[in-house]
Amino acid sequence: MIGISDIEAAARHIAGHVVRTPTVPSPGLTALLGVPVTAKLELLQRTGSFKARGATAKLLSLSEAERAAGVVAVSGGNHGIALAVMAAALEVKATVVMPRTASARSIELAEEAGASVRLTEGMDSAFELVLRLRDEGLTLVHPFDDPVVIAGQGTVGLEFAEDAQELTDVIVSIGGGGLIAGVAAALRARRPDVRVWGVETEGAEAMSAALRAGGPLRVPVSSIVTTLTAPSVSQLTYDHVSALVEEVLVVPDREAVQGCLDLADRAKVWTEPAAGCLLPAARQVAARVGDGARLGLVVCGGNATPGDLFGWADRFGLL
Repeated sequence: MIGISDIEAAARHIAGHVVRTPTVPSPGLTALLGVPVTAKLELLQRTGSFKARGATAKLLSLSEAERAAGVVAVSGGNHGIALAVMAAALEVKATVVMPRTASARSIELAEEAGASVRLTEGMDSAFELVLRLRDEGLTLVHPFDDPVVIAGQGTVGLEFAEDAQELTDVIVSIGGGGLIAGVAAALRARRPDVRVWGVETEGAEAMSAALRAGGPLRVPVSSIVTTLTAPSVSQLTYDHVSALVEEVLVVPDREAVQGCLDLADRAKVWTEPAAGCLLPAARQVAARVGDGARLGLVVCGGNATPGDLFGWADRFGLL
């Protein structure tokens, strides 16, 4: 299990490379949800998502030989962008494997940063290819099955604990589970009375399926939210969530897209559906907790173009 000392060490290592993002009360979301809401704005992080933290932590931990070999990662979008940008900043050659379902903008950003981008038909084949490339000599930077990466993501929770006022519940999106594992570990140490809730979208339910099964297993992925579509969580992230997280909620893609529209309208931030899914989950949490609820939202990323968001909104009849 990742400890608070691991997360504090990661914070010191990455401090000169990443942004300490704002933690702010949101009057608009407070009015919308009917309870006080504080948002941790990770969409303002370098590369547009929290993923810069874990990628940087891992890159800084590598030996000279590992750096010289070049790094490789699998990603539905944000991890690949983060690795490409941060590797370029540290003068490390990067290869990013993405499914063709990844947004065109994500692929473009990774390529613009200088990474070699390899596309596959889906996330299953993307994970298979990245393991082959690792076996051929590249240094793997896994998006979530790595204690150094999880500690890096945990710095989100460390900052949230330090910067937020009173909170009762914090809600975190789940793909492979690296973010929620790190955030939950940090909050358990710094704010032990705060409950942590996870949220997935339908068709990207690797963690909730693992919790039902008693351990990680492969699941079919069909959600439009490609940044959450890990085909399986890891034993490491499962262990953290099963021990530290209250519950993992699952919401429809349509509600995640509506959440993006509401975040733009009420919170004045432009997000992607991996963050939009926080709002329907927050409504459920507020209803369960009742009077006295004070919610924290980890607004994890904003790497969706207007064309992406309006296309999804039109598809679901939201415009």
